[in-house]
Amino acid sequence: QVQLVEFGGGLVEAGGSLSLSCVISGRTFGSSAMGWFRQAPGKEREFVAGVSRSETAAYADFVKGRFTIFRDNAKTTVYLRMNSLKPEDTAVYYCAASTMTLYSRVPARGDEYDYWGQGTQVTVSS
Repeated sequence: QVQLVEFGGGLVEAGGSLSLSCVISGRTFGSSAMGWFRQAPGKEREFVAGVSRSETAAYADFVKGRFTIFRDNAKTTVYLRMNSLKPEDTAVYYCAASTMTLYSRVPARGDEYDYWGQGTQVTVSS
């Protein structure tokens, strides 16, 4: 059984930083692209960042230069380092795994991911 568990959410002031981590159990991490999505109240879920099996990273425009995604295959963990946080970054953040993708591709649609974590709340105060 594959499980994803996120850690690291919380409350931070605007301009601050937070790091999220997502640990995946099961034998799929090395064969999965990993992604972070978020969903704010009243809004649709949106892609934030992703990293392919070849460790190619991709970011949504609204986080480029502020967020960094990286993976540690030995620890079956994917991280999201978030700097210069803004109040509009407030959302529940979800990690997800995609086993149905090419080696160097980063899926950006939610329906391309087949395993999801439970989410972790990130709140940025102004």
